[in-house]
Amino acid sequence: MNQIFIFNSIMLGTGLAMDAFSVSVANGLAEPGMRKRRMCAIAGVFAGFQALMPMTGWICVHTIVLYFKAFEKAIPYIALILLAFIGIKMIIEGVRGGNDDEISKIGKSTLLIQGVATSIDALSVGFAIADYDLTMALICAAIIATVTFIICMLGLVIGRRFGTKLSGKAEIIGGIILILIGLEIFFTGIF
Repeated sequence: MNQIFIFNSIMLGTGLAMDAFSVSVANGLAEPGMRKRRMCAIAGVFAGFQALMPMTGWICVHTIVLYFKAFEKAIPYIALILLAFIGIKMIIEGVRGGNDDEISKIGKSTLLIQGVATSIDALSVGFAIADYDLTMALICAAIIATVTFIICMLGLVIGRRFGTKLSGKAEIIGGIILILIGLEIFFTGIF
């Protein structure tokens, strides 16, 4: 373990966190009145999944590699389906409108789906860190989680700020963003 290992882990975390960042912006748009405690919880969910998935991939490499290879091809499809589902749901809720006093909150199940959808591609990182021992893999996952948490907090702050300015249209914009992220994951995953 050295400075290059730490730098590579930070860069890996930054790259993996970009989808979670975009979804965080969408969540901030959908819920502009979000409190800091809730922001920490949302960023924590994304960070947790971003740490869990590479470790799951690392475990797969060391145990059931052949089964994981077959699943790896399904990752772009799963991410697209999950994010499109949530995005369409947000757009429908935004079009239907509601009471202006009513705060649109991202539910726990939606947040978990977002966490899985934005981190599922991180499973393949387990292959990249396969030659790490368990301690190095855990440290790498912790660095990825920390970077993701910071980036997602930034995304939530940005989304909240613009969500307040966009008021009624924010949920529709957030839904569109989620669908676009799903499409981006899908097309980069199949090509």
